[in-house]
Amino acid sequence: MPTTKRHQPRLIDTALHGDGRPVLLATFFSVPFDPAASVFAVDSAIEAGQPLIVINIVELAPLPMSVRLGYDHIEDPPEIAAALRAPAELASSLGVNVERMLVKTPRPVTALLEVIAERRPGLLVIGADPRSLSGRFYRRIRNAVRDRTECLVWHAGAIEQSPTA
Repeated sequence: MPTTKRHQPRLIDTALHGDGRPVLLATFFSVPFDPAASVFAVDSAIEAGQPLIVINIVELAPLPMSVRLGYDHIEDPPEIAAALRAPAELASSLGVNVERMLVKTPRPVTALLEVIAERRPGLLVIGADPRSLSGRFYRRIRNAVRDRTECLVWHAGAIEQSPTA
């Protein structure tokens, strides 16, 4: 009886390899990155040979006078600023092209979707520590990204969550 060799399909991740689509590591409201998210984003950028975009999306209260006077975003404390810089500094030290962005907006989830549409990342890493954001807001982010984007998505806490989450 002849044996047949089953051909295993080989997955080729065209979203990351060779088409110039960056890795996007995002957090909200200056929440420090989950360590696993930072490592995953930096490793993915290195392995894919793609740039890393590190973005912090902060809420801009709709107060026109505050914006005019420059009080629309108070500087982060030094330890928070250092934590937000850390993934970019690590990636840069490993030879990855890095861009850091601070987006001030009254609609953070919409702003993330706009950045994704503009930059077309191959991988989005939602890196904010999920324990530091409200569960409702975190679900809104995940649902919006799932429903309105075409990039691969990884979020902090993905390993601990059940498949039905």
